[in-house]
Amino acid sequence: MPEFNAPLRDMRFVLHEVFEAPALWARLPALADHVDADTADAILEEAAKVTGQLIAPLNRSGDEEGAQWQATTVTTPSGFKAAYTTYIEGGWVGLSGNPEFGGMGMPKMLAVQFEEMLYAANSSFALYSALSSGACLAIDAHATHALKSTYLPPMYEGRWAGSMCLTEAHAGTDLGIIRTRAEPQADGSFLITGSKIFITGGEQDLTENIIHLVLAKLPDAPPGPKGISLFLVPKRRVNADGSLGAANAVTCGSIEHKMGIKASATCVMNFDGACGWLIGEANKGLAAMFTMMNYERLSIGIQGIGCAETSYQNARTYARERLQSRAPTGKVAPDKVADPIIVHPDVRRMLLSMKAMTEGGRAFASYVGQQLDLSKFSDDPQEQEQASALVALLTPVAKAFFTDTGLDSCVLGQQVFGGHGYIREWGQEQLVRDVRIAQIYEGTNGIQALDLLGRKVVANGGAALRLFTRQIRQFASLPGKPYARELLDAVQRLEDVTDWLLTRAASNPNEIGAASVEYLHLFGYVAYAWLWARMADVAQSSMDADPPFYTAKLATARFYFTRLLPRILSLEQSIRAGSEPLFELDAASF
Repeated sequence: MPEFNAPLRDMRFVLHEVFEAPALWARLPALADHVDADTADAILEEAAKVTGQLIAPLNRSGDEEGAQWQATTVTTPSGFKAAYTTYIEGGWVGLSGNPEFGGMGMPKMLAVQFEEMLYAANSSFALYSALSSGACLAIDAHATHALKSTYLPPMYEGRWAGSMCLTEAHAGTDLGIIRTRAEPQADGSFLITGSKIFITGGEQDLTENIIHLVLAKLPDAPPGPKGISLFLVPKRRVNADGSLGAANAVTCGSIEHKMGIKASATCVMNFDGACGWLIGEANKGLAAMFTMMNYERLSIGIQGIGCAETSYQNARTYARERLQSRAPTGKVAPDKVADPIIVHPDVRRMLLSMKAMTEGGRAFASYVGQQLDLSKFSDDPQEQEQASALVALLTPVAKAFFTDTGLDSCVLGQQVFGGHGYIREWGQEQLVRDVRIAQIYEGTNGIQALDLLGRKVVANGGAALRLFTRQIRQFASLPGKPYARELLDAVQRLEDVTDWLLTRAASNPNEIGAASVEYLHLFGYVAYAWLWARMADVAQSSMDADPPFYTAKLATARFYFTRLLPRILSLEQSIRAGSEPLFELDAASF
């Protein structure tokens, strides 16, 4: 059975050396008193043990058994409940939660490393607490103090879980046409009636209560997305003293039978006059829900990185051990019947592609986490505003690019195994099935691309993009920085194609949709180039401290710049082909 070992050395490299996170935390008053380098390292060490020894061993058995539904009740696979009990004893659900209500208050830069470990170990298990963490974020940001005081402490403890109830059978991306209704009551509560589908963790046997965040419409709501409100609806009512009361009118009608993440219960949830409470302002529920959605989009992006890391670890081990044929340059292992397949150029191409994209993604996730910390904790209004703008710009890139390239890495890992990659016991086919959903849920990657190009770039004339590219140019203009010329050329191409699109979109609305996916990928490769240049810069200056690690980092950076970054040339050409070729074929001719 494949094993997972958290890449702690690389995580420390990114946190401590590339981003100098401890120095950042020391200057942010909300973080300075309770997190430093030693604290971060201790948390990462413990997280590695929990994910590698407790959660990862349940991955294949959980996939084989799956979540089971019977008469509104969901049972998680064998071992999940016991593991979850141990998991929450460590306080992991509340790792970055508000300390006022029992959270640990750790920075997002640290939390993203933990999330990667969790998804790498067992994506199905990870989703149960990921939804809880996101629900806590929305409640903390938008609910009344009374609701926060009642619901956040047991949710941070992990005794209660959270879910996100948006989608209906007829309403996915277009949430403005949802039919779920909320009827106001004299005591200030609301009766919620409707049905939601694709609800991750909507029912399970891990926690004593589940707190559903539900989008619904009030009787006098305006049509469309401006008429959506957000409600907190517990599975079990909560008494005034915080104890559990009677069951609410919330039931699980069934669970989906899926391609992957089979141990994660994906539920149809029926609300039959269930009692709920308004979160935030009436008819402004989408804004409140997007606090959670943006967290989940980054989290699901990290699922792509986590699965890619596991795929890389498995493929690397197999490539070192599997004997097939001889190296093109002659025998490498003359005492054996054949050489290990890692000697073959194409196997190295696949392994290096996985390594370069996964380590680049880890650095990019940490950068987004850094901006989230600055937007939340900085006491400099200008710094806070800039970080918020960067988070808005980069979130769709993180979600879509991490998961698109994460699937690529899982398929490459499967390919390294050859026929064994198609066989269940090696674990590679499960990774391909599990990671595939990450491109679909929390807003499909096509929607993320439209969001990036349409709302985050074109809508502000490219101002947010240039806020980002300015940082890249500043780095590349410093003397002695590696790959400065290649980096400046890549940034220039991104800015030039952006200007071309701004001009084209002004007269043809189809241009945004036609270019958006290729544009997001071009953006992603340029962003990774900046981060690889930064990592190479640190590796060059630190070589004597750990020669094997930094030599490998420099070699991987060279591979990225010479073999992967040139993909932006074809992406640029595809974008500049325009939207016309997409509409030359009549719909009836498809």
